[in-house]
Amino acid sequence: MRLSQLPLLTLSLLAGLLALALPQTADAADKRKVIIDDDGFSMMQVMLLKSGDVDVLGLTSVSGDLWANRAAAQALRGLELLGRTDVPVAQGATFPLVNSEAATDRWETLYGKLTWRGVWMRHWVEPTLQPEPAYHGPNDPVTDLAYGNPTTHAIAESAAQFLIRMVHKYPGEITIVACGPMTNLALAEKLDPDFAHLVKALVYMGGSLNPHQALNNRSAADFAREFANSPRREFNFRFDPEAASLVSRSPWRAITMIPVDPSTATQMSPDLIARLEAAAPAPFKPWVHQLPANWPLWDEIAAAVWLDPSLVTAHDRLYIDVSTQFGPGYGDTLSWSEHYQPGLGEQSADVVRSVDAGRLYALMVNSFSR
Repeated sequence: MRLSQLPLLTLSLLAGLLALALPQTADAADKRKVIIDDDGFSMMQVMLLKSGDVDVLGLTSVSGDLWANRAAAQALRGLELLGRTDVPVAQGATFPLVNSEAATDRWETLYGKLTWRGVWMRHWVEPTLQPEPAYHGPNDPVTDLAYGNPTTHAIAESAAQFLIRMVHKYPGEITIVACGPMTNLALAEKLDPDFAHLVKALVYMGGSLNPHQALNNRSAADFAREFANSPRREFNFRFDPEAASLVSRSPWRAITMIPVDPSTATQMSPDLIARLEAAAPAPFKPWVHQLPANWPLWDEIAAAVWLDPSLVTAHDRLYIDVSTQFGPGYGDTLSWSEHYQPGLGEQSADVVRSVDAGRLYALMVNSFSR
């Protein structure tokens, strides 16, 4: 019997059964697409991975706070604990475009000590904030993650190549949330001049304008002290200034900048960690338990304001660049209001100056209920 001879009711039932059996792609197509570029694995990634209307296409690692291989291992293990091994991880740049450990040593001899040197931090400067971390080299095997080592592996593709391939696959659809140094983004732009323009939006944590101490938050005030004499210096920009400058002048369709400024009013307090641990699924609780207490929520703000822009309580429209002159201001944030920028390719960005901290904490906790 042909389908045209089947009763109408039977055809309707068959159509319903087929709809149940076939993969449901419509919802996935409607989700907001994002790639996360970072130098570690934090609640920022969790918030995006657990969001019901977000399709995380991949995680890319870059050296900064950690070497790129260790950041990739953290991402792989975090995905395993979340049950999201479907998300690919691409390891990115191990070293900055120009800056180096030797150049940083020379800079400190000339201009004073940096508060944070990331992977070049062989000795801790602020021992009252946290015990001195173990030093790892760029090629050291990752065998000592506090919450277990990954059994999965990064894809063979480099981070820059992965980024380029994905934005060509989904032109104008992908937002990149970048919360580490911008080396991968700069490499992708140099390899493919169409790269930045094919991205829907860039949301990044980096730079510093004029952060203030949070008077009711002692730990955040400790972190804010590093900006008292250098309000324009921030680690992500300072680690690879040339990459940050190149990215700041690339032709993105839209840019949201989260500088250090709003983070000093936030804190990963012991109470917030306890709330997150209570809400987390059982396999993920050990990861939450080891979160660094009392640190500002730099990266989490980036995820939060993209997920819910109404959390922003103050923002500016500014043109942004980064100083690449090897002098006292190397890596410092440069900014101008409309009509005052030099006109050398600087792009305007929506700069977040403050957020609703209470709603940020609630969003982080609620991410585990999705």
